[in-house]
Amino acid sequence: CSPALPSPMYRRDPGGSRGGKRAGGTPQTGGGSIEASYQALKRAYAESIKPLEEHYHYDSFFNLPLTDRDIEAKPFVLLIGQYSVGKTSFVNHLLGDPPKGYPGSNVGPEPTTDRFVAITQGPAERVTPGNAAAVNPNMPFTGLQAFGNAFLQKFQVAEMRSSILEHVTIVDTPGVLSGEKQHIGR
Repeated sequence: CSPALPSPMYRRDPGGSRGGKRAGGTPQTGGGSIEASYQALKRAYAESIKPLEEHYHYDSFFNLPLTDRDIEAKPFVLLIGQYSVGKTSFVNHLLGDPPKGYPGSNVGPEPTTDRFVAITQGPAERVTPGNAAAVNPNMPFTGLQAFGNAFLQKFQVAEMRSSILEHVTIVDTPGVLSGEKQHIGR
């Protein structure tokens, strides 16, 4: 028999409601602000989910516990497709077609993107190698350390100013081979 764990998320409140809903059926957001929602999510994780992860040693077979930075991270948009179909060109178009593209990007008829590139909002244009991004507590990539040095050498973070990057992080990927081209010795 497992010891009982505290679980405030599933306790009934004195009014008999469950799940944090108001009388009118709308979810409570602590005043409606995004910041209040983040705080409520962090509190729910810390009080209800993290104790379960620790009790069952979740980090020993999957992932380390979430940090506040992980919870507050912007959504990621991952572009996957065959090589030379325009993934990088599409990203550059979304970013407003800067003259040279996002920092570190190359566009051409042959496969040019040879690594995973997370394009994120930053104060200036710069490229951070994957190893440095994965140990930087101010970036949401610490979980990538689990994939090892070989992956981190094929990963980098490109920072630049763009209005779309205020809301999402875009990940450009190397092309994948398809069909007949897989048999040509690549």
